Amino acid sequence: MHVRTFPAVLHKEEDISVAECPEVGTASQGFTREEALANLKEATELYLEEFPLPDVSRPFVTTFEATYAASIAESFG
Repeated sequence: MHVRTFPAVLHKEEDISVAECPEVGTASQGFTREEALANLKEATELYLEEFPLPDVSRPFVTTFEATYAASIAESFG
């Protein structure tokens, strides 16, 4: 059995939390971030049972900043 760490991206959609694993392409949801992450782990493990990842180098994940115009609501808020 192999253990590997994967990135997870979480965001809110109305009243649920959505969790996605961009490296594998899996996604899940839950009422809390913890539930969404637990569901993502389960979905990813099930996916990897059927579709193992090839043994290649890991992607480099980082962040960057971008400038954008504020919306009208933000300008007057």
